[in-house]
Amino acid sequence: MRRPGGWWRTKSTPEKVETYTRWSFHFFGVIEVFALGVTAYGRTGVGLATVLCLLVVAHAAVCMLVSSRALDWTRGRRPQPVRLMWTLVVVSAVVSTTAVVIAERGPAGEVETAAGSVYGGVLCFAAGVITLGVSGRRRMVAVVGGFAVGAGLLTFPLEMPVLASVVLAGLVMVTGGFLAITSIFSLWLLNAVYALDDAKETRARLAVAEERLRFGRDLHDVMGRNLAVIALKSELAVQLSRRGRPEAVEQMIEVQRIAQESQREVRDVVRGYREAALEVELAGARGVLTAAGITAKVTGETAGLPAEVQSALGWVVREATTNVLRHGDAKKVAVTVRMSGGRVVLTVENDGVAETTGDGPSAETVDTARSGGSGGSGLAGLRERLSAVDGTLEAGPAGRGVFRLTAAVPLPDATAGAALEVAS
Repeated sequence: MRRPGGWWRTKSTPEKVETYTRWSFHFFGVIEVFALGVTAYGRTGVGLATVLCLLVVAHAAVCMLVSSRALDWTRGRRPQPVRLMWTLVVVSAVVSTTAVVIAERGPAGEVETAAGSVYGGVLCFAAGVITLGVSGRRRMVAVVGGFAVGAGLLTFPLEMPVLASVVLAGLVMVTGGFLAITSIFSLWLLNAVYALDDAKETRARLAVAEERLRFGRDLHDVMGRNLAVIALKSELAVQLSRRGRPEAVEQMIEVQRIAQESQREVRDVVRGYREAALEVELAGARGVLTAAGITAKVTGETAGLPAEVQSALGWVVREATTNVLRHGDAKKVAVTVRMSGGRVVLTVENDGVAETTGDGPSAETVDTARSGGSGGSGLAGLRERLSAVDGTLEAGPAGRGVFRLTAAVPLPDATAGAALEVAS
């Protein structure tokens, strides 16, 4: 069973902004109902106030639906809601005309004020909502201007002065334009958040791609020349063998030697890739996380640690950084290296993790599923690497929306004593 508000914490930052924007548009409908419909009860009789309130509620419901579909259209999930927008135009015209009839034929006095508020208000809200479903500034201005002109024309049956009609049309223009600008700005902000999120993912992928290119260049430098020499000497050996020359054996021996040398050099390249120094991994993690827009704080001393310890903990830093970039919605990551009781303790802590209950999957199960179930990556793979140096690994929630990964590796007695002296 989820905790209250769990559905909100499971959303990414762009999804949260989209939810906030969507409900902000819906809140416009709530404002319309209270500002135009509910206040009618204090201005006229219950019967006419109920009619006006029901008209406003119907209009607000259509406005909510149009704004929601227009938001989906902006995000590319639905086609442009053209029919719904024309439906809103028709509903606005019907509500406005009904308000004009009530103001003209109903009791004089307060009923005219109530009907007039409904008349102008629905046109303002409709103009602001419909602009969400159109593209281009000219079309937006045309929508707001059309509603303003319509507001002025519908006042003629009321025999209002020309100046009053112009003022009412200007009021609809200004108010509707303000709502339109507010709505368009909200959509622009939402699209900007999605664009920034895509850019963050792109930066992370580029960092990974750059590392793969570096590894590929190293392999090419090692294997390219040697393979070319092997091909030439093999061809020479074939030619000598066909002529019955004993030098073919010497050439094949040389090919064998070069192949063995290439195999050794490839092992060195891969070993250097897998056994990078812990300090190098920490610097790389800080750079990658910062490039992805995540605040990274790295503290601790790594000097003097044995190579096997640095290699094991370096893999922990690399895997933890990858998980932060690929999963969750972290804003801050803290990496700490400290000496404690003859052990090196590495802690990686990040926020932006969805909370789970006791009935949910464990951290290891989730991580194994993400890594495709292979033993070479994820928490299981890290435990295997740490077990080679008698290390341990713990991972799990460490507070509200916080995930902590702790790796501890014992130090040899001499190294432990030297490290403790440096720390002291």
